[in-house]
Amino acid sequence: MAMTDEQRHEAAAGLVKAEETGDWIEPITLAYEGADIDDAYAIGQIVTDTKVAAGRVVKGHKVGLTSKAMRSVTGATEPDYGTIFDNWFVDEGSIVSMATLNRPLVEIELVFVLDDTLGGPSVNAVDVMRATDFIVPAIEVVDGRYSKRGTPGVVDSIADAASCGFIIVGGNPTPLSEIDIRYVGGSLYKNGEVEESGMASAVMGNPINSVAWLARKLYEFGVVMEAGHSILSGSFIRAIPIEAGDTFVADYGSLGQISFGVTD
Repeated sequence: MAMTDEQRHEAAAGLVKAEETGDWIEPITLAYEGADIDDAYAIGQIVTDTKVAAGRVVKGHKVGLTSKAMRSVTGATEPDYGTIFDNWFVDEGSIVSMATLNRPLVEIELVFVLDDTLGGPSVNAVDVMRATDFIVPAIEVVDGRYSKRGTPGVVDSIADAASCGFIIVGGNPTPLSEIDIRYVGGSLYKNGEVEESGMASAVMGNPINSVAWLARKLYEFGVVMEAGHSILSGSFIRAIPIEAGDTFVADYGSLGQISFGVTD
């Protein structure tokens, strides 16, 4: 532990205020020298507790940086993870104001919706399959509450809910028993042109593995995924920058399409 409890609460308060006001803050790793992953998770938990006390509802968890390529870009040595809140879900087809965003990027991934609790030090793929009600395709807009980049690694991201901006889910729920999830493919169109395509197997070989990893990791901090939670399993494409005026469509083939647009 490099940060004091007072510093952790100070950092968490800054993140909450930044999200509320749009006054972005300095990254944790620059403001507090030596901040580590334990500090990051503690800060994220204080943010969660603060939001819940103010009326927000935890709706799930996310794992990011699930590909080696993305971890190499960020300097991370492991995936990142964070809590998802009720006000981060945006309806499919929405038009979002760029003024509400910071440095947004678009990713496509699959969401696991649980019908049972999931957690423990030895969670495996079978446990994930048993706990999953269905999966849906999703767009995640990755964003953060920082004014600039911090030290390479996952500390800043974990403290800031794994850099989640908002989430749009598709309307075609599919049981795992009906598909081989590894071979789910998706393409992201920006302004009518294909920007990136990929397959779910790019997520740790199988996104089921990423959910199992997340369950084990969160359990280290005493957190168990709850029935009804949505679990973002990680993107299988490179993140694409957003600019005002852009329109995006994620095409998942038989699982359907998801779209949204961005105004000034």
